[in-house]
Amino acid sequence: MSITRIGAAGAALTMLAALGGCGLNGSGTTDPDGGADPTTDVTGAVTLQTWALQPRYTEYVEGVIAAFEEQYPGTQVTWLDQPGDNYSEKVLEQAAGGELPDVTNLPPDFALSLAREGLLTDITTVDDTLAQTYVPGALAAYRYAGLEGTYGFPWYLTTDVNYWNTEMLVGAGLDPANPPTTLDELVAQARTMHDATGGYLMSRKPGLGDLAAAGIPLLSDDGAEFTFNTPEAAALLDVYRDAYAEGLMPDDVLTDAYLGNGQLFTDGKVAWSTGGGNFINSAVANNPALEGKIASSPYMGDTPLYVQGLSVSNQSEHLPTAVALARFVTNAANQEAFSAEVPGVFPSTASSQENPDLSESDGSPQGDAKAIAFSNLTTARVLQPVEVSEEMTTIINQQFAAAIAGDRTSQDALDAAVDECNKLLADL
Repeated sequence: MSITRIGAAGAALTMLAALGGCGLNGSGTTDPDGGADPTTDVTGAVTLQTWALQPRYTEYVEGVIAAFEEQYPGTQVTWLDQPGDNYSEKVLEQAAGGELPDVTNLPPDFALSLAREGLLTDITTVDDTLAQTYVPGALAAYRYAGLEGTYGFPWYLTTDVNYWNTEMLVGAGLDPANPPTTLDELVAQARTMHDATGGYLMSRKPGLGDLAAAGIPLLSDDGAEFTFNTPEAAALLDVYRDAYAEGLMPDDVLTDAYLGNGQLFTDGKVAWSTGGGNFINSAVANNPALEGKIASSPYMGDTPLYVQGLSVSNQSEHLPTAVALARFVTNAANQEAFSAEVPGVFPSTASSQENPDLSESDGSPQGDAKAIAFSNLTTARVLQPVEVSEEMTTIINQQFAAAIAGDRTSQDALDAAVDECNKLLADL
């Protein structure tokens, strides 16, 4: 059940590390409004497959399963759990062998190929309450360009916020209570910091997500071609190019020596990073000197959304039961119980927006970050198309780096990236 924050081939197990420090209490709960229609024939045996939850989360999952079986007499759930490594390959093997579980934990990029092959249930055909149950961006994550339908029940979410090193900001004469809210403001404050202290506010080059966050369309409506080689995208890359040429970013941000924005922030070497609602906890744990020196603010532009969900096989012998199970696992009560145990993980259920335990800060920097992240869930969306493969990401990163280094114009770099990625897209 690991959250992926990049494309399908790059299934980084980002959230497994975060989840590894938490225990779940096994309190499977019922929700009368969260199951399938009680008049439907919910009975029989189904399988539920998760991603690297055993043994740490065994008690929680078994509790949810027991509560489901109690609510729906005559049902039996067999829980399968796959290791974290090579999970996507395992799922594809199951699908090819006709052994896809009834309900499978799939992030949107993993579900895409199965949906294209017609192996997943379009849940709009079995549930007419989706729009009222789940936040819009989470449902949209399981809708694919050029394909009708929705192919996953959203399970849990994370998103990003901005983090600021308040000590570095104050040292440069900047106000931590008024951090940048736009790219232009970010560059201006980066210049102020560099001129005053020689330190860095900016420390990463942009990616496709930054273009999307600025409202630049990345993919055609039919999913047939990438479209991010626009004048607006070129202008955005030009801003980063000029900032890099001015020395407002570390030299190695474009080299293999680059440690990553989050690591540089954690090391106290740069004053800005983006990260999930729980990033502040890991930063302080890894560098206690940051305690009390981190402030958070909303993400600049459209907020990114990272989604996990449960997809239902359309070959299930007990489809009503499989649908009911997916709905039950993802109901508000069970998701909120999960979120209470795992900092930084939020429910995808719309009704959970009213939960003060999630929406209100306790006044600490950690609480502030969590509340900011949670408050953006209703408008957050998946920014990078799931069609973007690891090979495409490599091409895009190379071209963007060339533009920012000034080795080619931003428009030429974008044109080259779109051309190469469209060739790969045509082969999918």
